[in-house]
Amino acid sequence: MRGLGRGWRAAATEPLGASRRSPGSSAGRAHSRGYPQPRPFISRAVGESARRSAQRYLKRSCACRRWRKRPGCALAPAQGSAPARPPHPHPQVSGPSPPSRRRSTPPANAQLLLAEGSTSPPRAREPGEQEEALGAMANPSAAHNPTEVQMSQLVLPCHTNHRGELSTGQLLKWMDTAACLSAERHAGCPCVTASMDDIYFEHTISVGQVVNIKAKVNRAFNSSMEVGIQVSYEDLCSGKHCSICKAYATFVAQGPLGSKVRLKPLTPQTEEEKIEYSIAAERRRMRLVHKDTLKDLLTSSPRETELETRDGSGAVPAERTRVESVELVLPPHANHQGNTFGGQIMAWMENVATIAASRLCHAHPTLRAIEMFHFRGPSQVGDRLVLKAIVNNAFKNSMEVGVSAEAYGQEMSVSRRHINSAFMTFVVLDQEGHPRTLPMVAPEPGDGERRYREASARKKIRLDRKYVVSCKQTEVPLSVPWDQSNKVYLSYNNVSALKMLVAKANWALAREKEKVRMYTLEEDKFLSFRIEMSVCIPASRAFSLLSNLRRRHEWDSHYVSAELVQKVDDDDMIYHVVSQKLRNENKPQDFVILASRRKPCSKGDPYVVAFRSVTLPTHPARDEFTRGETLCSGFCIWPESEEMSKVAYYNQAMPGYLTYVTTNVAGLSSDICSTFEACEKFLLKNKEDLISRLQDF
Repeated sequence: MRGLGRGWRAAATEPLGASRRSPGSSAGRAHSRGYPQPRPFISRAVGESARRSAQRYLKRSCACRRWRKRPGCALAPAQGSAPARPPHPHPQVSGPSPPSRRRSTPPANAQLLLAEGSTSPPRAREPGEQEEALGAMANPSAAHNPTEVQMSQLVLPCHTNHRGELSTGQLLKWMDTAACLSAERHAGCPCVTASMDDIYFEHTISVGQVVNIKAKVNRAFNSSMEVGIQVSYEDLCSGKHCSICKAYATFVAQGPLGSKVRLKPLTPQTEEEKIEYSIAAERRRMRLVHKDTLKDLLTSSPRETELETRDGSGAVPAERTRVESVELVLPPHANHQGNTFGGQIMAWMENVATIAASRLCHAHPTLRAIEMFHFRGPSQVGDRLVLKAIVNNAFKNSMEVGVSAEAYGQEMSVSRRHINSAFMTFVVLDQEGHPRTLPMVAPEPGDGERRYREASARKKIRLDRKYVVSCKQTEVPLSVPWDQSNKVYLSYNNVSALKMLVAKANWALAREKEKVRMYTLEEDKFLSFRIEMSVCIPASRAFSLLSNLRRRHEWDSHYVSAELVQKVDDDDMIYHVVSQKLRNENKPQDFVILASRRKPCSKGDPYVVAFRSVTLPTHPARDEFTRGETLCSGFCIWPESEEMSKVAYYNQAMPGYLTYVTTNVAGLSSDICSTFEACEKFLLKNKEDLISRLQDF
């Protein structure tokens, strides 16, 4: 037989059962693709085939070694690098690189195919072989937050409406999916959507663009967690990136049979995560009082409706915009537990709301905002979802559409279960992209008039919330007018601004005197300072004493008096404060200050007392005072033990105080340190005061 040499003799010395399969053979190709291999059996035919395969492989290996040793070979590998794999007549699936060794060895597939009883050891993995492959796929930001989920979707024609723009319902489904995956990553069990905060859509997305969604858990409470969602689009042709919306969703973890699961706490790492973690408690508080805010506004607002003050001759009856549709919940619409995806329900609701809005304006509307909403209960596979929509009110350039979703099973006799209600704001854009003027709506008597009035109240609340809550801190004016409609959001802004200042990471120690330490933070428009010390007093007692501004003049020489103007609730109060004269001023200063206080939401949170200026019609600026303003200041108190607390005071210095602050930082004055030492004496003196203990301002 031609070609038989050392290769044949080497193969002939192996046991008959240790058959080698060529990578080019059918069995070798099947193994390289990962198909399961049958157990080799002992027969003369199989042994003969194995010898032939081994002979062919060894012949190629010897020829390849001789070719590599030729001088001047351009393809010879560099010193220390892995030798190139010899050409193979058959295509092979890509796999690990061959090891760096002088002796040519059979590939890993051949080693794995050795039958039992073979003494040839398997090839050891070279160091860095797998790590190099993993490093190419690893995302350096993956370890940034273990709950972070990123989703990228290419907008296809099937995702769009008649204008070639991404359907908002489809976007809501993607957002809910990404948020749910993030929540389940933290909880380790199935999660369901409980609520969604206000969503404002800033831009539309066209076919061919990419939607990038990033979701991560901001904070975990007992059995619920807040998930932050950021949506942007990417134009692949121009490389442009643009923000679409930012939303906050609440998810509830569910155990077996729908039981609640106690969640593990989340530890924030970066400055951004600490800010979101801290403010999540304020957003949760705002969600809980949302209904009460609407009721208070409806009670205080006049009974006259906007319809009575406008010419309603051309009004469209609201009954003409009514839409009702039914959807059958199928397995693709639900999760692995059979509960309908919240995003799918929102997509169906957006569909019927768009139809109702189109019936009013006889055009194709654009969804601009979705009001905060809550899911009342779950729906399962097999349920029928009845979706109803109607235009509640039409303003000059926008309209509100109310949508509800109810579920029932196969039996019509069973009462329908209320799943969700939402309020969506639509506009109609002209060719230049400007909102068109909309026709008026004539509400139905009874419930229609109630919905009409509630829509007007929700519009005011929505504008207040967007103005106060959604704006950046530098965009909110110093003194915001206070009233019943925005009291919740001003309180939220007051506390969240202080918490954002506390979470900043670039504080620098400027001065230290005994137990008092002073830090500064220089930003673009502000110079902030922080003064802290440890005091032998329980944190709750220090919180009660420092939150009462009527006693501040006892330790702060800059305060002359503080009058309680209005007690908003147990946690928010408005004071009129008179302070000493500033340099180069002939009149004392006065402030109208909103004081908001918060107890810890969970272990590790501080007691918070936040101050900011507001405007009250009952207390306008007067000639005998110079009206002063404060943007963000307050106390944070951390319990260090049962009898020790760390008290810190924060202030974003306004222009009038910059000279005062910089003088203290430079060491030219000790006013701040002296004031804080007086604060410590005040706390120690009054910590056992029975009257102060019983008063909980």
